[in-house]
Amino acid sequence: MTAKGLDETILSRVIFRNVSSEELEVTTGPATTGPATTGPATTGPATTGPASTGPASTGPASTELAATDGGMPSHKITDARAMRALAHPLRLALLEALVHAGTLTATQASELLGESPANCAFHLRTLAKYGYVVEAGGGKGRERPWRRAHTVLQITTDQEDPSAAVAADELSGFWLSATQDRARAGLSRRASWPAEWQHSDLTGENQSIVYVTVDEANELAAQAEQIFHRFHDRLDHPEHRPDGAMPVEVLVLSYPLLHLAARPDRPGPK
Repeated sequence: MTAKGLDETILSRVIFRNVSSEELEVTTGPATTGPATTGPATTGPATTGPASTGPASTGPASTELAATDGGMPSHKITDARAMRALAHPLRLALLEALVHAGTLTATQASELLGESPANCAFHLRTLAKYGYVVEAGGGKGRERPWRRAHTVLQITTDQEDPSAAVAADELSGFWLSATQDRARAGLSRRASWPAEWQHSDLTGENQSIVYVTVDEANELAAQAEQIFHRFHDRLDHPEHRPDGAMPVEVLVLSYPLLHLAARPDRPGPK
């Protein structure tokens, strides 16, 4: 969620900004576990060759920003290659698995995701190359644990490098398509949810139109961010979750309705 505006697409805990404006921050947790995480994991442009096994890169590919919760810092991506590295279903699934588990080895990840340990190890190293994950300490080879490097990702089309702006737009579309597919699939299986979640006031669909000024929109976004921030420390930390806590994906898609704005709102007399 953002504290500066409602003109973004928020997918799980990642923000994509498709307009130029001020800096903002949102936490991450990729959004592809269903069908989006299956299939050959090394296909498509996101496989960028052998990945470095050294320290995570935080040079020109990204900018480290202050931590939002006293924990991991935010991470503004400015390199097109780093953005394209995320446009891969298995890498997104690995990051999401780390949100849930906190730390995982390649072997553990392979058991969760139905991929080979070698494949998971390769993609974890690729994520490390671009600064998305770091070693959590202990273990060797495929038995070394990994954790996310950042709770906050900023991916914006407001880039100095035109190729990075294009990559950000493409990645935004990739995430939006995958997350909408998962939302449709999840909502269509409502009858299979635990009974108490079938009747929860949070789950389901809700759509509203609000007439707000830019300042009011920013205020609304800040208030919404405060609500979600209440549960922020449960990401990456299973020990912070109370018994019975369910991972619930909340999508916020907000955009101006220009076709309505173009119409007169106070039609004159006939």
